[in-house]
Amino acid sequence: MPDRRHPGKTHSVLQGESHISADPLERITTILGSCVSVCLFDPLKKIGGMNHFLLPSGTEDGCGSNRYGIHAMERLINQLIKAGGNKCLFQAKAFGGARMTDGLSDIGASNAEFAKRFLSKEGISCIDHDFGGRQARRVFFFPTTGRAEVHVVADLPDLTAPTSAVTVPRTDITLI
Repeated sequence: MPDRRHPGKTHSVLQGESHISADPLERITTILGSCVSVCLFDPLKKIGGMNHFLLPSGTEDGCGSNRYGIHAMERLINQLIKAGGNKCLFQAKAFGGARMTDGLSDIGASNAEFAKRFLSKEGISCIDHDFGGRQARRVFFFPTTGRAEVHVVADLPDLTAPTSAVTVPRTDITLI
């Protein structure tokens, strides 16, 4: 469904994917919980991109490896360099890392810490970030300007809470 507020095209990045663009009419979007997306932008070349990773690192080979931050970051950087970007000029904005479930390890915090550490080690300035919290986010990134918008996703139902049985009257069901 087109968005009347954005006349151009929108490219969705799913888990384990990345996308770059130099199209001023394109925006890139993703939805994050404990996952992290890093948006990189070359202000001189006017090109940028976004990735979406699930875990900081892992040993899986093949196409599934892009779900790990270490591979997703290298892939995004290499895509931008191949398209003419200059790594020395890259600016980053990073998002996600929420704690979505109690009682489990805080994967979101690990993802956020990985992203900050990786960018610092690579000498890429992280000019803005929005990490943590307990809610999902939808991120919109405009790759030719470096602008990013973060929208908090409305509260989702607690799927871990006990539920009571609901009786549905048979008159509401049609069996064919």
